[in-house]
Amino acid sequence: MIKQYMFCFCLDELFFIHQLKCSLKKKYQCVFEGIAKQGDSTLLKNIYTDLYITQGCSEQVNTEHEVRQIEVASRRHESQEIQVECKNLFEAPEQDKQIRTVLTKGVAGIGKSVSVQKFVLDWAEGKENQDISFIFPLPFREMNLKEQEKLSLMDLITQFFPETKGLNLRRRNQFKVLFILDGLDEFRLPLNFDGNAVWSDVSSPASLDVLLTNLIKGNLLPSALIWITSRPAAASKIPPDCIDRLTEIRGFNDAQKEEYFRKRLMDENQAKEISDHVKQSKSLFIMCHIPVFCWISATVLQNILEEKRNNVVKNNQADDASKTLQESNTEDTPKTLTQMYTHFLRFQIQQSRRKYDGEHTPDVSWDKDAIFSLGKLAFDQLERNNVIFYDTDLEACGIDVYKASVYSGMCTQIFKEETGIVLGTMYCFVHLSIQEFIAALYAHLFLDINKKNVFDQDSTEQENKSETMIDLLKTAVDKALESDNGHLDLFLRFLLGLSLQSNQRLLQGLLMQTNRNDQSKKEIVQYIKQKLEANLSPERSINLFYCLNELNDQTLVKDIQTHLSKGSLSSADLSPAQWSALVFVLLTSEEELEVFELQKFKKSDECLIRLSAVIKTSKRALLNDCGLTDKSCPALATVLGSDTNLKELNMNNNNLRDYGVKLLCTGLKNINCKLEILR
Repeated sequence: MIKQYMFCFCLDELFFIHQLKCSLKKKYQCVFEGIAKQGDSTLLKNIYTDLYITQGCSEQVNTEHEVRQIEVASRRHESQEIQVECKNLFEAPEQDKQIRTVLTKGVAGIGKSVSVQKFVLDWAEGKENQDISFIFPLPFREMNLKEQEKLSLMDLITQFFPETKGLNLRRRNQFKVLFILDGLDEFRLPLNFDGNAVWSDVSSPASLDVLLTNLIKGNLLPSALIWITSRPAAASKIPPDCIDRLTEIRGFNDAQKEEYFRKRLMDENQAKEISDHVKQSKSLFIMCHIPVFCWISATVLQNILEEKRNNVVKNNQADDASKTLQESNTEDTPKTLTQMYTHFLRFQIQQSRRKYDGEHTPDVSWDKDAIFSLGKLAFDQLERNNVIFYDTDLEACGIDVYKASVYSGMCTQIFKEETGIVLGTMYCFVHLSIQEFIAALYAHLFLDINKKNVFDQDSTEQENKSETMIDLLKTAVDKALESDNGHLDLFLRFLLGLSLQSNQRLLQGLLMQTNRNDQSKKEIVQYIKQKLEANLSPERSINLFYCLNELNDQTLVKDIQTHLSKGSLSSADLSPAQWSALVFVLLTSEEELEVFELQKFKKSDECLIRLSAVIKTSKRALLNDCGLTDKSCPALATVLGSDTNLKELNMNNNNLRDYGVKLLCTGLKNINCKLEILR
């Protein structure tokens, strides 16, 4: 009788497994690569490129703008890191305890959800992790739609996966279950780990908050494996003692960027040309760590190449046909982030007009009202740090939810409308950077239409005052510098870039062309340089140099590069702006900084303090015989206690005194300190 029962149970289990695998295979086999469901899909296996995933990362809560985090990560030395294959997330080294919960961090667009998709698809196709009986992917953005309901864990699973109705999770010891909780940063409930009641019955209804905290803590279905993905700032919502393994997705390393372009473009010559072009611009090349940005770059540059070659054929200009993107070097070839995103917007609107309206003109026919409404949504939600929107958010911006599909139809690769497994609709921009670009575009449109600064739109004081472009740009610089975490940094780069006539020409018919743009550029460049004379943090000053790059002004950088090439830094009396320029040049150099030698610059406390951000990225810091005192020790202690590459520090023959040594010890005791050799 028992054998018969077990046989029936096995048949039931196999039936449920088969049904679930079929359903997940159908759902996950295609990737829409930044495209809403209306777009063309590609088989995941044809385009998937492995991502660089590392074990362990700083436990500090990192709320810095994610583009800044990518810039910092690009300076890390791969040889120092333990790489983890996605398929082996739950495989523990022999000496370690069993891994039950994994938290994977990564910035927006870095490939967290695609990694989940690949993991699930490989399981559903019988390729990997076949010791797991059931995988239940539960995206947080879809669970938001259930925030008002009370339901049991079994109810939640059945609502998301109707094919498992009848599955008895109480027989949990008979099979291995994995829950994938994707996109913690998109969850709008608090996750009260300390205050929630203990819940252990899979059939008893509770709030979603209670179910999830107990599932993660192991009170509910303790044998289940849990994989949580999150952007860095939200990862701290999960208590460290609930996590057995912490991993970080770094996106594409340099070799993987090239592999992506080869797979994405098929044409090897085109792939090489596009790869070579992005390498010419430091800001573009760094952003290509993010797979979504690789896709944007490939889309834009492939379109430019094809248009160029079509024009060559049409005009019979054989000499131009062989020119590469670099050789063409026209104003229209994107070299900055703003240029790349402006081209991307133009191309997507053009494509949608051709697809839906049959337009085939080279000029773009803009729907100003629709873009203004989308821009308001982007700007308002950026101020609230939201990347997922629901019907109420759209209504607050004057968007009729019944017509929302018009927006996602007009810009299928900019704004997405998604219907979850659970009935309900969510909206988002394809990537946070696109939201920031559209928000910056809205600020310009708002100024054109209302003659008011978007930051002062609710102010009664400015009601009768007509404001200008320079007012908007200066206010935005000030707002960005006031932000502790730099959440307006990329928005500011786009806002400044969009003030240039060359970019406004690409948006002709959408933005007003003014004759004062050149004057505005001179004024804002001068204003930014004045700000750099203040004692800004390295993070804020580095972003201001990227802003100057968007404005095509490299005068400060070229000045410092001249000093470096002549070897005249030690005798030069540098201003704060020049010190900031030196940090920027060193941090954006092509060469990896393995060894930092203070003597190559200046033997002084000021030099160490000014260049502390550079020391963080090196493996060895040689600070010996530099006449250092205790004045430099607070900065050095901060470096030691931060997420740094530093393994060796030489402080011989300096005058630190007891106070300075005590300060250094606070950094050495910090949990994040990775120093191995101290002299």
